[in-house]
Amino acid sequence: MRIDSREAFDAAVGAAKAKAAGRSREVWVCCGTGCLANGSAAVAEEMARQVADKGLDASVGLFTKKTGCHGFCERGPLVVVQPDGILYTKVKPADVGEVLEKTVVGGEVVARLVYKDPATRAPVPRYEDIPFYRNQTRVAMRNIGRVDPADIDDALANGAYAGMARALLDLTPAAVIDEVERAGLRGRGGAGFSTARKWRATARARGDRKFVLCNGDEGDPGAFKDRSILEGDPHAVIEGMVIGAYAVGAHEGYVYVRDEYPLAVVHLGMALAAARERGLLGRDILGTGFDFDVHVSRGGGAFVCGESSALMRSIEGRVGEPRAKYVHASERGLFDLPTVLNNVETWADVGAIAANGGEWFAAWGTEKSKGTKAFSLVGKVRNTGLIELPMGMPLRRIIFDIGGGILRDRPFKAVQTGGPSGGCLPESCLDLPVDYERLTEAGSMMGSGGMIVMDDRTCMVDVARYFLKFLVEESCGKCVPCREGLRQMLAIYDAILEGRGRPGDIARIERLARGMRLGSLCELGKSAPNPVLSTLRYFRHEYEAHIGRRTCPAGMCRSLTRYEIATDPCTGCHLCSRACPTGAIEGKAKQKHAIDQGKCISCGACFDVCRDSAVVFGPFLPDDDRRVGEGV
Repeated sequence: MRIDSREAFDAAVGAAKAKAAGRSREVWVCCGTGCLANGSAAVAEEMARQVADKGLDASVGLFTKKTGCHGFCERGPLVVVQPDGILYTKVKPADVGEVLEKTVVGGEVVARLVYKDPATRAPVPRYEDIPFYRNQTRVAMRNIGRVDPADIDDALANGAYAGMARALLDLTPAAVIDEVERAGLRGRGGAGFSTARKWRATARARGDRKFVLCNGDEGDPGAFKDRSILEGDPHAVIEGMVIGAYAVGAHEGYVYVRDEYPLAVVHLGMALAAARERGLLGRDILGTGFDFDVHVSRGGGAFVCGESSALMRSIEGRVGEPRAKYVHASERGLFDLPTVLNNVETWADVGAIAANGGEWFAAWGTEKSKGTKAFSLVGKVRNTGLIELPMGMPLRRIIFDIGGGILRDRPFKAVQTGGPSGGCLPESCLDLPVDYERLTEAGSMMGSGGMIVMDDRTCMVDVARYFLKFLVEESCGKCVPCREGLRQMLAIYDAILEGRGRPGDIARIERLARGMRLGSLCELGKSAPNPVLSTLRYFRHEYEAHIGRRTCPAGMCRSLTRYEIATDPCTGCHLCSRACPTGAIEGKAKQKHAIDQGKCISCGACFDVCRDSAVVFGPFLPDDDRRVGEGV
């Protein structure tokens, strides 16, 4: 039924909650992109089939639900049995029968499928007791992993559109902006600009036609939180956009989504259609007389189109190039009309703020960075996945409590935040509170929410080169400082990593970085030197080793690294020979092995698997027969 009044909205929510309450038990199967890649679709199908065949839907009121990302991507496919709150990890279709028989019917836990504490190996069956989840606070991701993104009634039962109803039925547009200002909400796309200030400027702009845009062009390597929100809870984004449009006086909106996010596009399209049908989007929303509709614009995958003005040009059908920053979108944005652009996560926060009040949101965080922030935690960390936590949480707690520490217990080396526009922070910054100001002071930035953890086997010079190479490919080329600065800088890095570095290269890199920051047209070029300057700030000794001693301290640059096996303590266990991709390691069982340097490609696989620390590395000196030392 179409919802056209407060009474109708309350009735629809009541009916949705009654429908959910009629299910005494539920099984949630994660069908986010990560779990789908590991086969969760087959798990969901097998679960639904066996539930029907066994009659469990009738006998115990069991309902199978396909949800969005649960966040614990390292352990997928994930299955949660409610109301017990039991989380099963790495579930296969063959495990479904046992889960149904033992847990749903018998009330027992299938111990082999639950999460185990990495330190004690003790099973932790309950979702809320696992450190990965226990240390999080979810606002933007409040319903991801809980609701079926294809079922609007399920969304309504879990609080969707409650904030929109309050905003449109109880608040004036100015009061909505005041609520957002009290919340201290800042843009979650990277810049951290005040959301209320942006909205207020657009509301005051002249003109009857205005736009509200959602930036879903998440292009940072390692980042996927916006994708997961669109896939798992598109109604939160739609709700936020309706509230924002009401606040600024807009009646048209666009969600700009990367073409590489097909599931997000499908779920968003379904949610938009369902919202229109129920009167929550389109004409006369909730019977208030307010009209607003949303269109989906699919981007071609250009990283630069994440920049606000380039994104707008792309929606208009033009080449996605930025324009001068003195042109403000609040006055001349999309089609040169007043426009508000916010990130996916920002819009997802708005509905919760409108429903619970600005003070509720501002209770989390720091003095200048309020609320919570979502991150994609990836890299050399045990528990990779999607997390959300209060602003101000130290990096150490994020990496070692939520993330579970470094893989294989290797030493922590650095964490990169902010994607290609961010920086790399060393161990000395582990107690740094994560907020906009502190990250910027340390030489990094919040960015869109990527957080890449690195261990001691990471070459920081190569990390900087990786992001430079990415940006060379993604720069639109419109301005010379960005286009040519990136290419010249990359050429210097290529030479350094190949053993052709020269004295003065570091000074040349720093000079290019200053020029790019001063002269680039948009933030892609201005922030491109951040990974370079942060690695120079904290890891200059690695640059000096590459240039001055022609060696890589991490043993990762193949042109600069030679691996050998020491006579003692090699036990001849064959682990290294089995790991070697080129068959370069020879030796009999329980006897010292040797590396054929003619076949060795210096990949380091032997070093990583050796349990006896018998593999050593050092400078690559083809004309020198001296044994190399362990490391540098």
